[in-house]
Amino acid sequence: MKTAALPRLRRAVCRAALALVPLASTSAAWAQFSHVPLPLPLPRPEAPVSGAPDERSYRRDAARMVYEAFPMHVFKGQLPALMHAIAITETDIDDDGRIRAVRLVREPAAAKEVGPWVVGLIRRLERLPVPGQLRGHTWTEVWLVDRSGRFQADSLSEGQRFGR
Repeated sequence: MKTAALPRLRRAVCRAALALVPLASTSAAWAQFSHVPLPLPLPRPEAPVSGAPDERSYRRDAARMVYEAFPMHVFKGQLPALMHAIAITETDIDDDGRIRAVRLVREPAAAKEVGPWVVGLIRRLERLPVPGQLRGHTWTEVWLVDRSGRFQADSLSEGQRFGR
């Protein structure tokens, strides 16, 4: 067998295996994205209280907390013109900032393995900023992910380069 065909064969085997695993199971679902291990968040003693008066401000506060927890996976600078994957998540948060549920609202069109990876990343946090005056809240975020597993949250994105 040619060595050029091995990556295609491996992808086909991973896709077939992923079809047998429900999307909610994040442990095996990002097997194809295995070159990017799911990192542990940096420790944080307690969740900060967000003084955000509206959803847009809370989105930025929550994204900053994700950036602080996973600094090694944040894409610095402007994003390339073509992204590997774009995913949208909704995260239910209680009054104390604890994550209650994470849903993938829009999975990436071609890189299906990235959606469960992003969901797993959020679940690893366990807490987000306390919503303060927003009370129990649903945090919606758009995730822009490159092939190396670095990401930007749309609410803190530095924009995108045009061309190559």
